[in-house]
Order: sequence, then structure tokens, then C-alpha cells
Amino acid sequence: MRFTPVKTLAAVAVLFAFAGTAQAADAPQCEIKRPVTFGAMNWESNLVLVDVERFIMEKGYGCKTETLPTETLPALAALERGDLDINTEIWLNSVADPWDRAEKTGKVKRIGDLYMGAEGWYIPRYTAERLPELKSAADLPKFKDEFKDPEEPGKGRFYGCPAGWGCEVTSNNLFHALKLDDTYTLYSPGTGAAQKAALMSAYKRKQNVVFYYWSPTPLVGAMDLVKLDMPPYDAEKHKCLTSSKCAKPEASAYPDNPVFTAVNTKFSQEAPKLTEFLSKVSVPLPVINETLAHMEESGDDSNAVAKWFLKNKPDVWTKWVSADVAGRVQSAL
Repeated sequence: MRFTPVKTLAAVAVLFAFAGTAQAADAPQCEIKRPVTFGAMNWESNLVLVDVERFIMEKGYGCKTETLPTETLPALAALERGDLDINTEIWLNSVADPWDRAEKTGKVKRIGDLYMGAEGWYIPRYTAERLPELKSAADLPKFKDEFKDPEEPGKGRFYGCPAGWGCEVTSNNLFHALKLDDTYTLYSPGTGAAQKAALMSAYKRKQNVVFYYWSPTPLVGAMDLVKLDMPPYDAEKHKCLTSSKCAKPEASAYPDNPVFTAVNTKFSQEAPKLTEFLSKVSVPLPVINETLAHMEESGDDSNAVAKWFLKNKPDVWTKWVSADVAGRVQSAL
């Protein structure tokens, strides 16, 4: 039997104590002592990206985080007040007027571009084949009987933007600009989930349906859709369409939609390293579409999909952070 000398045991104890102290010194220290607050909007890309950013902040920067469930316009107001630190995904064209007012206060900052989104009014391809003369949104009155509203059969039903979302203002103004009030009901689903469920149900049954939607989303990727033509894009007309106070809306096509990250200005001053990280968050459209398709196919929640993204797309997200932060994140996966 061999015995370890007491001196050796003492040396080992000192070594472990030193290692523990060094490890504690290497542990990341968050720039702010309170939890970092994210706005939690309820569409898929936002849910996943927020969870990606939270995981990186918690594991890579040593921060605590929390979310505040909200909708587009209330989130912007909360960001301006400082109730939110971060709004991960703002679709500029849906909130151009409110964002412009908020930015002018100096209380919010646009810090990074995520990707270029798209919006439009769609019909399924099978509907386009049944109704070959339906090419544009302006043609819809002639086909109201093909899109019967079950609650008001004398009119067609147009599925607008979910209630409370920024796109609701633009979609509603465009509906009025195209003078559809006499021939269609403007149906605004209560939530994004309700809208998606209604549209998927109609699609599976091969029912005719006309609706507003945006991409990248699992729904647009899963359906074979045709976008209805709109009058040419006009910047002034579109600016009015995005305002809830637009007195005389005129029809204009949706432009490409910059999607960006914004933070509360005071937060950016308190946490420059976190703000620098957020400013670099950018995801190529094919990657976000692939990620959302994985979410749809797997049925996983946003937290699991965020980890899938971090494990499978290191070539994307490691560009957002330093090597030591990336190493801590990868060790935590």
C-alpha cells in the first residue's frame, strides 16, 4: 500500500484552490446586475431569435435574462419607456411612422439589421389555377363569391394581419384604399397562431382563401402560394399606409421590409459589449427559412430550436461574438 505524503496532499489542495480561483476569475461578469429584458413577440422567427440571443447572453456573457410577452406597437412603447431593453425584430415598414417618432425622442436606437423581410397578399396556387383572371388585389371584388365569409355570406373574407400587430395598420389601410369594404369583410385573427391555424386548415381542404402574410415564415415555406399584384410602390403613399391617422389611404405595393434590432438608449450606454453583440446579429434568409422549417417539421419549441441553430449554424453566429464568448456558448450546448 502506498501513502501520499502530507506535503503532497497540501500541494494538491493549494493547486485545486488556485484552479478554483482562476476559474471564478474567468467566469464572465455581466455588464448589468439586473436581468436583461427582451420583448417576446409571438411569431416564430422572433421566438427563436430571442431564445438564441438569451442563450448567448446567459452562457457567454454571464447575464440573467427575462422576456416580456407583448405585441409590436406596445413593445415599441415599452422600449421607449425603458420597460424593455431589447426588441430583437422590428419590421420597419409595418411601424415606420411610430418608429420615426420613437427614434426622434433619442430614447431608442436601431443597432443591427437582421435580414430583409417581405410582405404581400396571397392566394394558394390551386386558387390561382381555378381563377386565372384573378391577378391583382384590385380584381378581388369580382371574385367575392369565391371567398365567402361564413359569418356574412354576401361578402368575401379577407384575412388581415393579427390584431394588435404593426402590420394591422398597413393591411387595414390598404384594404380601404382598394375599396374592398362593400365586397369583403376584413377579418383580423386574434393571434398569429389563430391566423396560421385558419389558413393551414383552409389550405389542407383546398378551399379558396385570400390573406395577408409575411416571410420568412414556416407557413409561406410550407404552402405553394401566388402573390397578388399591387399598384407600383410609392414611398409617400406607403408612408401614409403605415400611419393609423392616414386620412386618405392610396394603394401601393409593399416594399422590401428591413428587419432590424433596436435597444433602449440607456441600456446601450450601460451595456456596450452586449449592444455590440446585438448589433452584429444577422441571419441569411436561407438560414432563417431552414431554421423555421425545422421548427415546423420537428414540432419543437423555440428554446429547443434555438439550441439546434446554435449547434448546427456556428458559421453564422460565431461571427457575432468574440472567440472566448463563442467557446463558453459551445461548451454549454
